[in-house]
Amino acid sequence: MGEIHKVAEPDHIIKDVVGKFPCRVLWSEGRPCLEYQREENVALITKYVHKTYNVELLDVFFTAVESLPVEP
Repeated sequence: MGEIHKVAEPDHIIKDVVGKFPCRVLWSEGRPCLEYQREENVALITKYVHKTYNVELLDVFFTAVESLPVEP
């Protein structure tokens, strides 16, 4: 018998990612956009989402953007 995969809702995946990684969600026209702090972070997030939920990061988030640097 084949393995059955239960598909997680995008809202659940978003909440999980934000709780585990240094990132936040920005909303643009009702679509979630991932804001990450460093390139290494988005690579880890991408691997985590694929391994845990078997979906691509951009299937959950409309786009992913790096945070702007904070000016002193």
